[in-house]
Amino acid sequence: MEAALAELERVQLQILRRISKLELSPLPQNAEPIPSSSPLTNGDASSDVEACLSNILRSNGVNDFIFKRVASDYYDWPLESRRDVLGAASVHHLCKSIVLVNTQAPSNVIDCSDRNNSKYYVVVVQYTARFNAETVKNFLYTLNNGKISKKKFN
Repeated sequence: MEAALAELERVQLQILRRISKLELSPLPQNAEPIPSSSPLTNGDASSDVEACLSNILRSNGVNDFIFKRVASDYYDWPLESRRDVLGAASVHHLCKSIVLVNTQAPSNVIDCSDRNNSKYYVVVVQYTARFNAETVKNFLYTLNNGKISKKKFN
């Protein structure tokens, strides 16, 4: 069990480092800002967003990624249909990323540079598993060696 938790922590920290690096990096010089006024459902705007995100990812060393377009009612589909459209091996391979904002962080904490007291945390959860906020709170409490009260994490 401890080995599995250690591996999970390693992967989560790698994801957080990538997010922090992306957050702190300026847009590549050849990337246009993401259009804020155009909805993603518009073909041109979504192509612009995809190109911009591709440039950001590649400029930060992420070369293995794929964007998949799905119907607007995708989240109403059964997991088996989502698995099929994404080409996943099973429904247990489908995950969601939940970005948590540390609303109790001091005003000087604006990014992910301190993993113990980050402004943001990303939790990757299988669709077939349940997200347990209490477990995340306990993990952050332990990560901080109990120096930050559990009341600070919500």
